[in-house]
Amino acid sequence: MILTMDRKITGVIFDVDGTLVDSNDAHASAWADALGEFGFAVDWQEVRQKIGKGGDKVIPEITGLDPDSERGERLGARRSQIFAERYLPKLKPFPKVPELLDRLEKAKLEMVVASSAKDAELTPLLYLAGAERLLPKKTSADDAERSKPDPDIIVAALEKAGRKPHEMLMIGDTPYDVEAAKKAGVQTIAFRSGGWDDASLSDAIAIYDGVAALLADFDASPLNRA
Repeated sequence: MILTMDRKITGVIFDVDGTLVDSNDAHASAWADALGEFGFAVDWQEVRQKIGKGGDKVIPEITGLDPDSERGERLGARRSQIFAERYLPKLKPFPKVPELLDRLEKAKLEMVVASSAKDAELTPLLYLAGAERLLPKKTSADDAERSKPDPDIIVAALEKAGRKPHEMLMIGDTPYDVEAAKKAGVQTIAFRSGGWDDASLSDAIAIYDGVAALLADFDASPLNRA
């Protein structure tokens, strides 16, 4: 699905989890494991629906804890440890990520990352995806007070890219990406690869199965309206 778009763009803001790397289920499992250790009985699917938000949202929404409290911080730290030890080594990137980045560079589009992940998790994910060229212009949960669907990380990415909202497109996989970008004045290309259906992503201007599908349709996509 592609909606009409009249404006020109000069850059792209990338989400990473579920967009470049097939990691959403792993994040849900890491949260579920940590929550279980802290005595919270949760349904995995309930946690899965929160992926795309940062710990500042997930912790209070599921547990009622203040994420900045001593217990909230220990829970967040334990989740990060579990993710790094149990799940990160098993993750795989989606096909054609380096090829899409090459195509964007050929089109002279600025690229920047805006992720709700902590920087310590984001860096290895970018290497895993073959997207380490994006490291100099990445923004993470460490660069914003509030995670998606608040717009803070998108605003930080715009500042890092030196672009105005109407000059950029967001590429993400969750309704939280779409909502955060919309609040920042940025339109979104959404991917189904994160596990969300089209109805959940309906505010995006275009929806594709994932990286490979967007690359295959590049010339007809909003990315070719630069």
